[in-house]
Amino acid sequence: MSSQGKSHASMRLEGRISICSPDRLASSVHHALEMFIRDYRTVLGAEALTVNDPEQAELVIRYARESDDCAVHLEAFALRFTHEGEKTQLHIVANDDLGFVYGILHVSETVLGIHPFWFWMDQSIQSRTSIDLNCEPYDSPVAKVRFRGWFVNDEVCLIGWKEAYPPSREVWLPVFEALLRCGGNMVIPGTDLPKTGIHLELAAEMGLWITHHHAEPLGAEMFLRAYTGRSASYKEAPELFEKLWLEAIEKQKDQNILWVLSFRGQGDKPFWENDPSFDTPSKRGEMISRVIYRQYEMIKEAVDNPVYCVALYGEIAELYKGGYIELPHDVIKIWADNGYGKMVSRRHGNLNMRMPALPAADDGGQHGIYYHVTFHDLQASNHLTMFQGSAAFVKEEVESAFEAGCTDYLLLNCGNIRQHVYMLDIIRELWVQGTMDIETHLKAFVHRYFASHQEEISNLYRTYTDASIAYGPHGDDLAGDEFYHHPARRLIGHWLQGRTSEADRGLLWATGEVSFAEQIQWFEQRGEEGHAAWSKWVKECEELLSKLDSEDKQRVHDHLWLPGVIHQTGSEGLIWLCRSYAAARNEQYAQAFVFASQSMWCYNKGLQALRLAEHGKWANFYRADWLTNIASTVNNVDTLRRFLRMQGDSPDFFHWYKEYLMPETEKYIYLENTHRNPLSDDVLANQLQLYFNKQK
Repeated sequence: MSSQGKSHASMRLEGRISICSPDRLASSVHHALEMFIRDYRTVLGAEALTVNDPEQAELVIRYARESDDCAVHLEAFALRFTHEGEKTQLHIVANDDLGFVYGILHVSETVLGIHPFWFWMDQSIQSRTSIDLNCEPYDSPVAKVRFRGWFVNDEVCLIGWKEAYPPSREVWLPVFEALLRCGGNMVIPGTDLPKTGIHLELAAEMGLWITHHHAEPLGAEMFLRAYTGRSASYKEAPELFEKLWLEAIEKQKDQNILWVLSFRGQGDKPFWENDPSFDTPSKRGEMISRVIYRQYEMIKEAVDNPVYCVALYGEIAELYKGGYIELPHDVIKIWADNGYGKMVSRRHGNLNMRMPALPAADDGGQHGIYYHVTFHDLQASNHLTMFQGSAAFVKEEVESAFEAGCTDYLLLNCGNIRQHVYMLDIIRELWVQGTMDIETHLKAFVHRYFASHQEEISNLYRTYTDASIAYGPHGDDLAGDEFYHHPARRLIGHWLQGRTSEADRGLLWATGEVSFAEQIQWFEQRGEEGHAAWSKWVKECEELLSKLDSEDKQRVHDHLWLPGVIHQTGSEGLIWLCRSYAAARNEQYAQAFVFASQSMWCYNKGLQALRLAEHGKWANFYRADWLTNIASTVNNVDTLRRFLRMQGDSPDFFHWYKEYLMPETEKYIYLENTHRNPLSDDVLANQLQLYFNKQK
């Protein structure tokens, strides 16, 4: 008997249960079922066994019948309950494999309490002896976005986490599971990883559509990797490019692929940088159009009902907006934010056109977006830390994109997952529901992953953006963790290369056209602003940490305190670096040496904070921090202070000790042959710091 009209009926789960599912399960459904069985065992301490007879089962997974009144749209599922005598059954019904996957994971979340980011947030999972379900039928909503997923990009933490390269099944399973639990259905699994890796195979095995990086159209091998030493020119060797594209098509034609059509240069840059003959927008647009149409036709010849996309990224968006690129009518046009969450064209070096990156009202066809909550640009992006923009800002940008018609595709740059969970969860709600209430979501998010002091934790998430350094005139000009490191290393390199008579041209995006000394002053001022704000925020975080029990304390430490400390120590390190230059410019080399040491110590505190977050299963998670690369900054500043010591303490490295630290009674009578063991840099810097502080 159907339970659809019985709102007060209930069903109890306890002890061992049986699950009946269709014969010959698709691999994706098998994966989801394994997740549910694991979750059931974790929560209820008992086994969930598969059986062939539906009458023997408490949980039945089956294809929908007409009487179920299950929606027929793709990926739909429904929960239905039946009662026969004393036996109640829960039926998960669907019309396709992903419908089954989402239905199974929905029950895991709503019944067993396993939330989408349980793995990445180290969710405390409550053990139960039994669970009572209200036998209310449920019908899944239609997702706002048709194709929705993650680009696992700049994934150095995932690469370095375990010994195996490319990353193993062990690394990818929790990534893809979290994506599916978020209602995602597509993925770019990594950036330019060896094709021998498990990532593509496992993603498809778990039911995800595969799509491609805009720099790797059709998922083909990079030209220069296949044809080392050749000129990567389609004009000169179209047959070689097309051979790679054809190989990619043949390899993927029987899979669920969102085919990305594109043409950029090798190394993810405009192709005309290596071919100056393309010196006008017209020539560039004509070549891109010609290549895209050729790719389109090649796929059409080999694949039934292909889904095409064109990434309007960077210079391609600008050419398309200018009317220089023609596209086939049935491609999904993918618009991209600038890496900082704003739907405008991205900054290229010092050039920041900020051209709107959404379709015009009369631009028909299908549209989607490529969006970042983490980015790597060698300037001011966030990689190790949470996105610096506010939830309100992200909501406004994404909802505005939906209003402009970008609901066919949403690819989210998710980085290494762990650092960006809050923003990933916001996008999860947006791509399913289409809209959200920020406060309702925040309270629900904190409630899911934190057991106590929820309002104080929520407030830290709210105020995180307020502490961020505003380095430019636009609302999205907020500094991520790379702001303290790439510019710092540029400043050091420019200084030690003896080029201080001219500005570092690679920093004009931040400072504008000023002298190098003024660039130093500009970064010092931004560092002071950031250090004041982040110190206050971190203090509030540490006051909260003192009140928390061990599990909530660890989560707050890993997901809030850690990014705050990276910002705090990075901004302070930047301050001391800039002060070191000012002192050295006045030939106060001992003082400059001390300031450089203080800078190094600050950056090293950030490095040690990463180490504290590498507990348990997270051992070595940050060891491949090759992008922000805090360790490199520490080494750069250490090189600087060694250089500074050579300016006034060389060749015996005893001069500063004698000048500033040696007792006056000893200075003129000591015997050099008994005082020749120079102090280490750290010891000397510490003692000089105490000396200079006393002189103030």
